[in-house]
Amino acid sequence: MKEKILAAMSGGVDSSASAVLLLEQGYEVAGVTMALYDQGDIGKVTRSCCSADDIADARSVCNRLGIDHYVFNMGDVFHKQVIDRFISGYACGLTPNPCIDCNRYIKFDALLKRAGDIGCEKIATGHYARIEYDEASGRFLLKTAADEHKDQTYFLYSMTQEQLSRVLFPLGGLTKEETRRLAEKAMLTNARKPDSQDICFVPDGDYAGFIQRTTGEVPKPGDFLDTEGNVLGQHRGLVHYTVGQRKGLGFAFPEPRYVCKKDAATNTVVIGKSECLFAKRLLAADCNWIAVEKLTEPMRVQAKIRHGHHTQPATLIPDEKGTIVEFDTPQRAISPGQATVWYDGDTVVGGGTIMQAL
Repeated sequence: MKEKILAAMSGGVDSSASAVLLLEQGYEVAGVTMALYDQGDIGKVTRSCCSADDIADARSVCNRLGIDHYVFNMGDVFHKQVIDRFISGYACGLTPNPCIDCNRYIKFDALLKRAGDIGCEKIATGHYARIEYDEASGRFLLKTAADEHKDQTYFLYSMTQEQLSRVLFPLGGLTKEETRRLAEKAMLTNARKPDSQDICFVPDGDYAGFIQRTTGEVPKPGDFLDTEGNVLGQHRGLVHYTVGQRKGLGFAFPEPRYVCKKDAATNTVVIGKSECLFAKRLLAADCNWIAVEKLTEPMRVQAKIRHGHHTQPATLIPDEKGTIVEFDTPQRAISPGQATVWYDGDTVVGGGTIMQAL
């Protein structure tokens, strides 16, 4: 009897090609698209995932492949676990990453639980990453994709051993162009569909506007401070600023100035020269370990502080508040709320949420 796999179908080429590969590998496949929010509330979505058009595209692909297509309404859990966390993060002066929360709470938690309802013990997604089982350690390992330019392991660091045992990433060994050619060979209408690039519920990139519309609350102005604590003027609300930001500050200086820190407790934004953005250490909390059960002693790794950040040599140090990451050289714009993810070669050691630069 064929193993039945539930393939998450976002309407894009990656998830569609993933379903094609699963069928070629002999699995029984069903497709599912998650309805995550009311399109009327969000507005017209262009280059984002999970829009109404994406649901139609996913259904069309499933019809072409001759597989069942389901639509799961997960709006409530998405709002609670992704949108609410995004809003509360910004309110606390953080720079949250909702794509990580979506993977953590929706795709690899809520969706996995629903998969069993239609007889599927495993799910597959179109992520560019690889999963391997290591006999020596008895652990499932998360490894980087063959196409380093498309690797998405940064967004997947929170996966548990149980989740890794029940998830397939069919595209882990392919390049993006190979994926598109596979979709073209299968005559899928979305073979050349552009990739989604926006946060799905903020397609225009106006985070502050989205938060204000959703909560009905106007961001509270506060003081801009220099690094000495002197008041420079008034900011428009913490949600309008991110660490490292230069433009849109409303000030003219003889040399560039940047957002160096946001403090929700005092509702202040600190502005300084470029050098104030650099730090060698950070504290990470809510850590998840994949390659090891836990961190018991210092460990050398390659670490990221954001998705587009090139890995940098660092040492992980256990701490009563979480994990200290000490880089060999200072890193620019370490942003609380973002994730730091740690690698040993092509293997994800683990990761956590950045709490503060030290």
